[in-house]
Amino acid sequence: MKKMVAVLTLIMIFMFSFAPAMAEESNADDKAAVSAEASAEDEGSTTGDKAMAAGICVGLAAFAGAIGMAIAISKSNESIARQPEAEGAIRGSMMLGLVFIETAIIYALIVAILIIFVL
Repeated sequence: MKKMVAVLTLIMIFMFSFAPAMAEESNADDKAAVSAEASAEDEGSTTGDKAMAAGICVGLAAFAGAIGMAIAISKSNESIARQPEAEGAIRGSMMLGLVFIETAIIYALIVAILIIFVL
């Protein structure tokens, strides 16, 4: 499971770091090749490309977070079933872990929004 999370994280980092650069390169090539009217249309499509990349990244982050949360909840329920007297400690640790997972997903959303509107 740790390997899968690491791979998905690397994929997200790759997409966030190279998508804007590739969009800018293609935009520079298009501007040199076409007229002013066509370049205005390409600028709109570049924003669309950024939005697609950001959507895919947020979708992958949400998917990975959902898988992580599901595993954490199932394991904590198994632990509570085995040792009911430790329910409070197990539940507290699980909630803290779920908060960290959700925070990572929210950070991915913020970065995606920044890609769309800032770059």
